[in-house]
Amino acid sequence: MAIELQNNESFMEHTNQEVMEKGYDANNLDDDGHEKRSGTMLTATAHIITAVIGSGVLSLAWALAQLGWIAGPAALMAFSGITYFTSTLLTEGYRSPDPITGKRNHTYMEVVKANLGGRKFKLCGLAQYGNVVGATIGYIITSSISMVAVKRSNCFHKNGHQVECDTKNYPFIIIFAAFQIFLSQIPNFHELSWLSILAAVMSFTYSSIGVGLSIAKIAEKGHHVRTSLTGVTVGIDVSSADKVWRTFQALGNIAFAYTFSSILVEIQDTLKSSPPESKVMKKASLLAVLTTTSFYMICGCVGYAAFGNNAPGNFLTGFGFYEPFWLIDFGNVCVVVHLIGAYQVFGQPIFGFVEYQCSQRWPESKFIKNEYAIKIPFLKKPYYVNFFRLVWRTTYVILTTVIALIFPFFNDFVGLVGALSFWPLTVYFPIEIHIARAKIKKYSSRWTWLKLLCWACLIVSIIAAAGCIQGLAADVKTYHPF
Repeated sequence: MAIELQNNESFMEHTNQEVMEKGYDANNLDDDGHEKRSGTMLTATAHIITAVIGSGVLSLAWALAQLGWIAGPAALMAFSGITYFTSTLLTEGYRSPDPITGKRNHTYMEVVKANLGGRKFKLCGLAQYGNVVGATIGYIITSSISMVAVKRSNCFHKNGHQVECDTKNYPFIIIFAAFQIFLSQIPNFHELSWLSILAAVMSFTYSSIGVGLSIAKIAEKGHHVRTSLTGVTVGIDVSSADKVWRTFQALGNIAFAYTFSSILVEIQDTLKSSPPESKVMKKASLLAVLTTTSFYMICGCVGYAAFGNNAPGNFLTGFGFYEPFWLIDFGNVCVVVHLIGAYQVFGQPIFGFVEYQCSQRWPESKFIKNEYAIKIPFLKKPYYVNFFRLVWRTTYVILTTVIALIFPFFNDFVGLVGALSFWPLTVYFPIEIHIARAKIKKYSSRWTWLKLLCWACLIVSIIAAAGCIQGLAADVKTYHPF
């Protein structure tokens, strides 16, 4: 369960009470009072792939078009290497002080609090939950764009490619939100494995469809598009100012494509205690990062080769492809199914955080505490309804939906989320935790290069955020919601 602990004793008391109320066998509990975890390297890898290969992969052809054949693949490899390296540092903080037998830190915030103290703990909370909110909004936007693409694809097939087939996306945003209101009532991460595995399969499917369509486009007779070593050309494709801003935005899009550090600890908290969680999580992170980077290189490079400097912001919905329309439809349906799962993977940490905080603040409230068992046919265990959970999670889905309705700008929004979250969550806190745990001496060679990596990533994040803010500001001037 993704929750912040004020102290271990209060949490154990809360957990043991919940265990007795729900009738769990005390012999089937982990060392922290939770019901025994059953996660494996496979489920952890599926969770990571579900979180990582999402809306980010759809923008990579556009990102490479801005950066070109040299800087584009180099940026992908750099972000990949940094993400894996810092994820291995973060996994060690799950238990403290000993990484194998120490007390569990159930969330990213707890890891920071246990290793770095209270002030950085609060900054981590702001960064982590800000990233979670931004990512879930981005998933709503992306899903609605894919649903719109399905409707437009059928319209083009029926009426011809010259027809505008203009379709509003806000009805589809509302449809996606309705699904999330229902799924958000799943109590915690431990019951999401089936959804993550399904979503991971969908991500492979639509990525493969995009690559296949791109290859087919490259193989078309007479196909010729303009690409270059440095991406879009000043004076031909864009102005010099636009080139700079788009380059910054592209870095933000690539950073977003590797976003999973904010939920890494929560995923690690689903693993069985043997073998040690840190060892399993390192293997899962390596497998997931290698898998996603391979997909990213293929999707980005093949997509850029297919579309050239005019690559659309979303290569499955930008209508560089029109036929076969049914395959394009299927690919976009896979995007929607995947992001339904990804929304929940990212949303669970903030759901649990608010629920635990409220239960500690108002411990006598029946509205917050009481669980009501409902027997559902074909399920062994009853489903527990909590009215506070019902109201709070529904409210969260509605709020993120409203923001998505107001700012439905794909590339700018996902780039901004990536830029703002990459440095603090993927780079700064893991490095600081490692320095504290390993007691690395200040100004030593290891301390120096870790700090240089940290500052270099901060500069990249700042310029990426600046580019995305400029893009959002330009889009808002011409956009009329509803």
